[in-house]
Amino acid sequence: MKTYIKRFLTLTILMILAVILANFHIEYSAQGKLFNNIEDIPKNRVGLVLGAGKYVGESSRVNLYYKYRLEAAFSLFKNKKIDLILISGDNSSIDYDEPSTFKQDLIHLGVPEDKIVLDYAGFRTLDSIVRAHKIFGLTNFTIISQQFHNERAIYLANNNQLNVIAFNVKDIKGKYGLRTKAREYLARTKAIIDVIINKQPKFLGPKIEL
Repeated sequence: MKTYIKRFLTLTILMILAVILANFHIEYSAQGKLFNNIEDIPKNRVGLVLGAGKYVGESSRVNLYYKYRLEAAFSLFKNKKIDLILISGDNSSIDYDEPSTFKQDLIHLGVPEDKIVLDYAGFRTLDSIVRAHKIFGLTNFTIISQQFHNERAIYLANNNQLNVIAFNVKDIKGKYGLRTKAREYLARTKAIIDVIINKQPKFLGPKIEL
């Protein structure tokens, strides 16, 4: 019995260490590529918005992750830091369409429709990054999301030989933000495993020229 407990504790410690190391590794990979101020960020032709649902669960409460990414994409476009907005998100069912919702709200804010491009198969961050290159032909672009998400996206982009930078959108505080960041630790470990096994997007398809 003692042997099993010892093995369990050893395995648990190793798993915790792996998660901590993954977190530091991904943070390090993003150094020098994160920007908090619109005035400081270099211009790129395309900004990639990483998708999020507009509402929290089944409620009518707007998801702040969505709201802040939307506002940041508009600000970057308005300040001529990007010329095109590529929205990559989940459209796995008729009733759930992240990219189209972003598009409608961006148009409402004043972004011309012909400056918005949709990627309906951004089911995961890995899919969004790899498809930006393999489907849309991008090697240089600006990622738009919260910092913790940007760091993981940059790590994935670096390992696909892409030259990216990221704009850090306003973060979320409180219990909801803490839960998301807690899940991020596991997501980062998964991202490293995906790179090691050369995980590919769920769907690719025909190329689209931007």
